[in-house]
Parts: sequence; C-alpha cells; structure tokens
Amino acid sequence: MFFRPRLFDSFSGYSRALFTKDVFAGMTVGVVALPLAMAFAIASGLKPQAGIFTAIIAGGLISLLGGSRVQIGGPAGAFIVIVYGIVERYGVPNLLLATAMSGVFLFLMGVFRLGTLVRFIPIAVIIGFTNGIAFLIGLSQVKDFFGLQIEKMPAQFFQSVHALYLAADTFNPIALGLACGSLALLILWKLFQNRLGWLSHLPGTVVAMVVATIVTSIFNLPVDTIGSRFGGIPSGLPAFEWIPVSWDSAQYMVAPALTLALLGAIESLLCARIADGLIHDRHESNQELVAQGIANFTIPFFGGMPATGTIARTVTNIESGGTTPISGLVHVATLLVIVLFAAPLAKNIPLASLAAILMYVAWNMGEWQKFIDLKQFRLPYRITILSVFILTVVLDLTIAVEVGLLLAFITFIYRISSLSRCEPALASDYPGLNDQQGRMDAYRIHGAIFFGAVKLLEKIEANLPSQILLLDLKNVIYIDTSGMDTIMELAHLCKIRNIRLIICGLAHQPLEMAERSEFLSALPQDSFYPDLSSGIEAATA
Repeated sequence: MFFRPRLFDSFSGYSRALFTKDVFAGMTVGVVALPLAMAFAIASGLKPQAGIFTAIIAGGLISLLGGSRVQIGGPAGAFIVIVYGIVERYGVPNLLLATAMSGVFLFLMGVFRLGTLVRFIPIAVIIGFTNGIAFLIGLSQVKDFFGLQIEKMPAQFFQSVHALYLAADTFNPIALGLACGSLALLILWKLFQNRLGWLSHLPGTVVAMVVATIVTSIFNLPVDTIGSRFGGIPSGLPAFEWIPVSWDSAQYMVAPALTLALLGAIESLLCARIADGLIHDRHESNQELVAQGIANFTIPFFGGMPATGTIARTVTNIESGGTTPISGLVHVATLLVIVLFAAPLAKNIPLASLAAILMYVAWNMGEWQKFIDLKQFRLPYRITILSVFILTVVLDLTIAVEVGLLLAFITFIYRISSLSRCEPALASDYPGLNDQQGRMDAYRIHGAIFFGAVKLLEKIEANLPSQILLLDLKNVIYIDTSGMDTIMELAHLCKIRNIRLIICGLAHQPLEMAERSEFLSALPQDSFYPDLSSGIEAATA
C-alpha cells in the first residue's frame, strides 16, 4: 500500500509495557530536543522559538506519517549553514517560501518512489559534506563561544573568518569561561555517565544548559542570553499565517529549495538506515519522504524552519526504549508542555552555553577519523572526499555535492571500463581456430560494453580478419545504447568488407538491447550461436 504510515502497524501486539517504554523514551527525547532546537534556530539566524515550533509541529507530522518506527524529526544541524545563507541573502519570508517548496519536492520524490535513489549517493560524498557542515557549524559558534561583538555574521567562509579576526579584541572572558565550562561538563558527563546511577538518564546537553543558566542567573553574569538578544520565547504556539508568494520570489527560491530537499532527503534516509541497524527493522523510504514533504510544507505557515530526521535524537529515542512512533508523539507533547508552562525560564539561558552545545554536536556529527584513514584509500576516493569537504566549507553545499557526484561518476566509469576487457580466443582452447590466423578471428569480451568501454570494439575494427569475425558475448552483462551503436557500426564495416560476422552467447540484457535496436533482424539468421564453440564449428563447416 502506497500511503501507509508505520504508526498504523504499531498497534498490532501493542501492550501497556511497550506504551510505558515509549512514554519515557519520548519524554527523554523531548528534554534533549529543547536545547538543540533553540541552538539550531539561533545558529541559523532565526529566533529560538522557530526551532522549538519546528520540533513540535514538523516533528509531530514526521512521527505521525513517517515510514520509520523510531525516527525523530525536527530541526537539524545539517541545515544551519544552508538556512543561514538563505536568511542572509533572501530574508526570512523567502526562507519560509523555500522551505514550503522543498516540502513539495520531497513529497513528489516520495510519490514517484525516488527514495531508493538517495542511497546511490557515494559514501565519500556524504562524508565530505557531513564533515564540511560540521566544520561550518563549529565556525559559526565561535562568535558566541568567545562572546565576540559582531553585529551580523557573514554566511561566506572567508568573510566569516575575517569578521572573527576583526572582532578578536572584543572577546568576553566570562562568556568564554562559561562556554568552556559547559563544554567540559558535556565531555565529562559523556565519559562518566555510566557511573552516575539514576543521573545517567539525564542528557548531558540539558545538564550543561541548566547549570549554565543557574550560574548566569545567580551571579548575574554579563553575557548574552536568549532574553537579552531575543526577548525570551513565547509561552504558546504560533498562529497560522499565510506565506507571501510571488513569482518573482519563487523563481529565485527553486535552487535553495532543491538544496533543502536534497539535503533533507539524504539526512532523513541516512538517519532511518542507522535506526534500522539498531532496531533490526526496515523503514519505508518513500513513505518517509512523503512525511518529510508534508512536514516541511506545513511548518513555514507557523514560522518554523526546515525539518528532517535527526540522528542524535533518533538514537536517544532507541537507547531510551522507544519502539513505535508513539514515542515521537510523546516527545512532541513534552516540548509542548515545556513551552506552555516553562517558557519564561528560557530567557536566562546564556548563548555561550548553547554555542558550547553546538560545538559538541558538530564534533560528534563529523566523521573525522575518515580523514585520518584517507591514506588507506585510492587517490580518486581521497580527491572526492576532500573536494566535497573543501567546496562545502569555501563555497556551498550545492556545488560541493554536484562536484562530488561528478567525480564519483567519473571514477565509477573508469573503474567499470577497466574491468571490461577483450581477449582473442586461443587455438589451444578452440581447435577449430588452428591454421585460421588472418582468415578467421574470434574474440571473447567480458564485462560491460557501454560508452566508457567502446574502445574495446574499436580495437577489433582496426584488425579485422579477411573472411570471418566471431564475437563471444557470453560474459557481457550489460550493453548500453552507445555500445550497441558501436557493435552495429562494426557489423556495417564487416558487411562493406564482405566479412561474415558471427555473434555468440548473446543473452539476457544484451539480447534485449539487440532486439530493441533491431540488430538481430539486420544480420542473417545463421549469424547467432549460443556459444563460441558452436560458432567456430559452423564457421569452419
């Protein structure tokens, strides 16, 4: 069935014990999501409530309609760089429009069952842009980590570094101390979590945020807080509001929207695959894309930001005992309760502490060990991963992915073409070829005859025999249109020179291609044999 959220399958065999696990897991994830949602929104150039509302509304729709049993949706660190760039260049209203358009693209990807295609993106490209985004997230938090006085951080890499350099003498030692203390607490909490007894169930991010907030409030520290910069967060949900749409704006938002959709699809399906490995289940990728599309189309009307599957919160959900989408809905309810009853407390949260949390998230998000292991891989892999990383940091994600896919594509063509080979049949293997040199030649072709390997047949054209040419295609697994055209050109050349062409072992996809191209009808019926031995026997009869 096409539209069937995994929630529908969750009630079969559902028990009170499973419900209890889902409730506690959902509450844990909700507490974890609160600081991350605010931090992601602030780092993206938005108000903190944009991240919270996204976690509540979009997260709820993803859990309600998604194709994974345990995936938690909401704002993600991967979007920070893209969203910040859109906000700086086009403004918040156009970000909302781009988010809604990305939702349409994601929905169509699910409807047309393109979810499996996302898995074809090479791992080198994924690692390259993931590490690039993690690096940029860390760079974007240097301002608040050191308490620098910068009115507006540029989105571009070199301009950001220059702005940080110019503001280096404005750093706030108290903000730096608070950020370092929060980061140290996060690291120590992770290292000694198993020795903390019942406290181990508390997320380190929440502990760091609460401790930093208490210290800031008690000592009235002179650091920027959510209250001083944003005036706090509202204690209620946003009202529905139409997005201003015009063709002039929409045409410029197509490229950013496609970037958001592609990144959202990759991030959500990658997260779902990780979750599958942890719970030994299999998600429905196209249903997940449909849910992601609906969520991203809906959230802009409530002032939210792009949403996707989130790896950290999904893993927390699984480790906390979550087994069905019910835990995702409980996570939404937990956030809703916090917003309705505890919003005034958020005004004292120091931005330096949130910057430390994001630094910690960025470090864990990146697969830095892969850079250390690069020497173990071939040069094309190294070039791809480093190119995508550098282009993500210096230019933008769209160009990085395009170049990465192009490099991976070229590498793949080279590898496949190198595996294809053409070798002359030996008289020792086929006695019928004895004393036939120059009069009759036979070749055995292995691999694929495609546009990257047509040179194999071109070599045969340059050394044609005088009377009979046999081609053994039994070990050919694939022929594309370019390969078929080259074979037909060879057949035409043989006809002009009055050379008999015999094709042996044509089967499966190559046979289908020969039929569709009308190659079979172009040659006499006695030109095709099941194997090379029978072809040689017929040629020498």
